[in-house]
Amino acid sequence: MKKLILAAMSLMISATVMAQSTDLPNTQVKDVNTNKKVAFNKTFEPGKVTLVNFWATWCVPCKKEIKNVRKNLDAWKKEADFNYMTVSVDEARAESLVRSYAKSQGWDFPYYIDTNSDLMRSLNFRTVPFTIIVDKNGKVVYTHQGYEEGSENELFSKIKEYSKK
Repeated sequence: MKKLILAAMSLMISATVMAQSTDLPNTQVKDVNTNKKVAFNKTFEPGKVTLVNFWATWCVPCKKEIKNVRKNLDAWKKEADFNYMTVSVDEARAESLVRSYAKSQGWDFPYYIDTNSDLMRSLNFRTVPFTIIVDKNGKVVYTHQGYEEGSENELFSKIKEYSKK
């Protein structure tokens, strides 16, 4: 009985710690445009909500999500003040593919690469597409795994909600 109680208490403490650990990690990512490494938590503009899509060059749903978000960005930015960025989880040898894909798509927002999956481990996710929303205080306030056509509208609802706070 004591073991059961201890196990339950340990689980509750772990859940509480995980719920509070929403700060952005300082894990290094590479800015694909400048070729320089930067701490992930330093890529965010203070006081501004940011939508981050994690993706890979081989991930069809990832590309679809980014394409649909990008298609709506101008209209969305008229309704909410937020930033947008992507982080590729491709390996280092695919960096040129990331760069050429982004250029071919006309991306005009920041995009990074997490070549060793260090950021994936820091944020505790395993597959893409993976999306986070970071609030004005630099806290991860929303996460979403996977992508279905139209779910970008749910993301925008969340962005509007956090932009008003």
